[in-house]
Amino acid sequence: MPDSRPEARHFIIPPDHAGRRLDQSLAELMAEYSRSRLAGWIDAGLVTLDGAAVSRRHKLWGGESVRVEPEPLPEETAFRPEAIALDIVYEDDDILVLNKPAGLVTHPGAGNWEGTLLNALLHHVPGAAGLARAGIVHRLDKDTSGLMVVAKTLQAQTQLVRDLQARSVKRVYWAVARGLFDHAEGTVDAPIGRHPTQRTKMAVVERGKPALTHWRVLKAYPGCVWIECRLATGRTHQIRVHMAHLGHPLVGDAVYAGRSRADTPAFHRQALHAVRLGLVHPITGVALEWEAPPPADFAALLANLEEGRAP
Repeated sequence: MPDSRPEARHFIIPPDHAGRRLDQSLAELMAEYSRSRLAGWIDAGLVTLDGAAVSRRHKLWGGESVRVEPEPLPEETAFRPEAIALDIVYEDDDILVLNKPAGLVTHPGAGNWEGTLLNALLHHVPGAAGLARAGIVHRLDKDTSGLMVVAKTLQAQTQLVRDLQARSVKRVYWAVARGLFDHAEGTVDAPIGRHPTQRTKMAVVERGKPALTHWRVLKAYPGCVWIECRLATGRTHQIRVHMAHLGHPLVGDAVYAGRSRADTPAFHRQALHAVRLGLVHPITGVALEWEAPPPADFAALLANLEEGRAP
């Protein structure tokens, strides 16, 4: 992997900077960087004065030799390949389908600038760097497990995006939700957008984007139900938001379920798994479908519910 660190900078402190603090001098000499970023480099020992690291408050005489080794921001190096193992269930020249584990972030972002699925794809797929989002056409939340399709070529990516927009990609999820439903199946047709006051959450809002989720009960247990959900749209947190909107948030969902209740099982993540994926191959036109059994934690949750004991 090529080193993305910017080249070191060398210069001499001008005589008219005598009496200034080092951080003040650098703020003028390297104005393209923020004061806080320069201060961070000084504190980290990435700035040396005549070969020695000094504090940001060090007073200058003028004429000193300065060396600065700029450290890139995390977001500046986020889109780089990393050798991360992938559970690939299907792959050809145009697409790959993988079974994402819970805990793996799909895209780099605040707090997760490395170790993501995108980084893994850049390593696994030659040429992925030339595709938007490394070929990712839909995402799963960090703590949601299951099947995802990824494009390996621009043609495949373009067609998969069209198919998703046309709602012709079949995405089926298993979830465990709180409470008992009044009906065996139903549909939630409610627009989703950013929560009006809690900006890190999504919510059903009048001016949100159209969102459609079909659900059916697979089995009811004391205090919760095992359900199957089929997505007709793919909004952020769609199933989690729609189930919470119905008054049946997912077990383990710290964002939308609130505090855990004594009548529902404890679970360390939202109980949500993308169990089936079906699509028409974007190049060959062949209809394909895959199924991924739930991971051990989800399977254990269902087994414990079946046996009538807390997981």
